Amino acid sequence: MSQISWLWKYLKGERSGLAAGIVLSAVTSAMLIINPMLSQKLIDDVVTPGNAEPLIPLLVTMLVVQVVRLALRYVMHNVFLEPMSNTAMTVLRRDMFETTQKQDYRFLHKFPTGNLMTRMTQDLDRVRHTVSWVSFAFVDSVILFAFAFIFLLFVNWELALCLTAVTPLILLVSYRFTKIIRPRFVLLRQKLTSLGTAVTENIDGNRVVKAFAREDHEIEKFEVHNAEFRDVSCSNALIAARYQPILELLSNLLIIVTLIGGGLFLISGRMTAGQYLAFSSLTWALANPLRMLAVILADIERYNATAAMIREVVEAPKGFSDTPDAVELPGRPAGGIEFRDVNLTIGGNAILRDISFKAGPGETIGILGSTGSGKTSLINLLAHFYEPDSGQVFLDGKDIKQYTMSSLRRYLGLAMQDVFLFSDSVKGNIAYGRPELNDEIIMKRAAQADAHSFITGMEESYGTLVGERGVGLSGGQRQRIALARALAIEPAILILDDTTSAVDSETEQYIQNQLRNLDFPCTKIIIAQRISSFRGASQILVMDKGRIVERGAHEQLLANRGFYHHIWCLQYNMDPNAPIGDTAHEAFQSRGMN
Repeated sequence: MSQISWLWKYLKGERSGLAAGIVLSAVTSAMLIINPMLSQKLIDDVVTPGNAEPLIPLLVTMLVVQVVRLALRYVMHNVFLEPMSNTAMTVLRRDMFETTQKQDYRFLHKFPTGNLMTRMTQDLDRVRHTVSWVSFAFVDSVILFAFAFIFLLFVNWELALCLTAVTPLILLVSYRFTKIIRPRFVLLRQKLTSLGTAVTENIDGNRVVKAFAREDHEIEKFEVHNAEFRDVSCSNALIAARYQPILELLSNLLIIVTLIGGGLFLISGRMTAGQYLAFSSLTWALANPLRMLAVILADIERYNATAAMIREVVEAPKGFSDTPDAVELPGRPAGGIEFRDVNLTIGGNAILRDISFKAGPGETIGILGSTGSGKTSLINLLAHFYEPDSGQVFLDGKDIKQYTMSSLRRYLGLAMQDVFLFSDSVKGNIAYGRPELNDEIIMKRAAQADAHSFITGMEESYGTLVGERGVGLSGGQRQRIALARALAIEPAILILDDTTSAVDSETEQYIQNQLRNLDFPCTKIIIAQRISSFRGASQILVMDKGRIVERGAHEQLLANRGFYHHIWCLQYNMDPNAPIGDTAHEAFQSRGMN
């Protein structure tokens, strides 16, 4: 499907506006022929015979034609083409945004933030420009050339045919220009995407850049992208500059043919003065469309390169979606979880292998493992962010695929280590999952996350606006607000992924005590590096290289003297060879990390 036919479907509902605009474009272009025709009559019927009677009607008619044409031109632009193009782009932008919202994580790995931002802003504006300007410019040129040529054939067919002798040369040069410039616009679009990605990454990673004093390095890296975009852009401009004068010269040859040929016909008496004036007046009507041909073709090639980028997003294959027979969860689930022989591969790498475990409603599961062991990927499967290559994930004894993803996630409370806060008030961030919550509940959940005390110390308390991504808050404060946000929806399953990594041991213990005494039933999955985070866990899973290598209660795992025992000794400064007794249990219950 061509880029034009692809765009056509997004004009549904606006096609009548486009058609009306195109028709008005054709009509107003054709009207340009009227005044030269009247000028011919003015010379031949008024000036030459000295007959003043038709003068006023002719002048009034010429004025009315011009006023009507300008009025129709205004309607064409401001009533039809501009509103139509903006509405169509609104629909297309909405589809692009919906696509990004409904895709899985693999999609975002392929399209970085800067890449998507460029496609949803500059690229869409280029498409809008094509719809609102290139479409009518093309029709203008074709209609104007056709009507002017037909009129000139009736005036003097011999001179009209002489004028067309230059046309094949112009078309040949235009074809050559299009063939050269097409891949150059694709390259320019790629350089623009790279530039946008570099800018977005540096804005997002501004703290890291400053922390490592790498500002100069990033500026140099940006300059490379900036220079590459400039070089390709200048190269394209030079190509256009090379061909544009040739097209201008060939177009102006029409004027020379008119002057020489028309002069000879006038001298020999084969053309009247009025006919010669009409020819002179309409020579531009042949030359201008040919002169505009290169500009229109260049814009069409820009559109083709841009539309291909937009289609890549809109038509990106969906990673996965609700199964055809998926239904809404009938109510709040009890929270029983089971992973049965689950395997997951991402990008050719085996992330999870043969994962099997159960957690009953209300139980607390701890997950410990080295970085890259698959802990976060495991909970991503539970939240249906990924789909396993094999195996099944069950909720209350039923495969989670039987439920729609939206209804499943409604009962999952996630608080991740990499906290994202919106540019909104503290209250708005906590109540994000349930905007209808009253202030009392919001403050209660904040207190359970040990966030109430520092929030009330802010200038506007819960109404304080949080900067983008939580700028202005400490890591621990952001984590506690994220935990309050997860608690606010009163989830059936609460997932904490290193949520207390940035808080002190005292705060961590307070939060754990609050989590053990929640006023709603909740199964908890706690991912952490600190063993102290697993107080009260009924089962602890130890992961390594995508597998569960140890499982059991705290005392069982210590008795195994495996990886868990090794980490416990390091964190609690215990002798690995010392016998394990009641002191181990006491240390686990009462002490945090050193």
